[in-house]
Amino acid sequence: MFATADTLSPAIQDYLKAIYILTRSEPATGTLDIARVLQITPASVSNMLQKMDESQPSLIKYQKRHGVSLTMVGEQAALRVLRRHRLIEEYLVEKLGYTWDQVHNEAERLEHAISPFLEQRIALALGDPAFDPHGDPIPDQNLHLPERRGLVALKQVPVSRKAVIRRVNDQRADVLAYLGQTGICPGAEIEILRSNPMEGAVQLMVAGHDQILGETISAAVMVELLPE
Repeated sequence: MFATADTLSPAIQDYLKAIYILTRSEPATGTLDIARVLQITPASVSNMLQKMDESQPSLIKYQKRHGVSLTMVGEQAALRVLRRHRLIEEYLVEKLGYTWDQVHNEAERLEHAISPFLEQRIALALGDPAFDPHGDPIPDQNLHLPERRGLVALKQVPVSRKAVIRRVNDQRADVLAYLGQTGICPGAEIEILRSNPMEGAVQLMVAGHDQILGETISAAVMVELLPE
């Protein structure tokens, strides 16, 4: 039985989604990280976590000095919100002509408003996509996440190797707009021309043009290596 996000307030949905994303590589996360993601004060986060910890059914496991993680119920609700967010992003790009740097804030608003029926209709109209415009996985109808194994950060790719961009882990609109203009987006084939391990900068060939990316962006662009 799945938890329904529809009975939860938009604020709680935002918290659950943020906690889910922050705990993909760690067993728990802290108030400072949640505050950074949600762009609110740590004190506000602490107050909300205390309220959520006391809610029934339990959505989170929270200990002040040990961080916060999701219960199974909380995780299912988070995945439902995440599914809607990423389906909306894909719909805006594929059907309404948005660019990938324009969709995040729109999806943040709309994810709380659509009904389960509209969610299903959007998925049907898109052909049940597995990934959103940024390459992020979209939970399926049963809230299972598709996987892409073997992805590496662009900055780790050896010189002269070719790869295909599969995911960009950066939601900043200005960064996405720049990358989109230069052709650095999911599905693009690239070749590493030069790298600077000390600085983290990478020079690459994409769409017939040389581009140089700094460490932050080259760490956020995830690629699949092509056979040598």
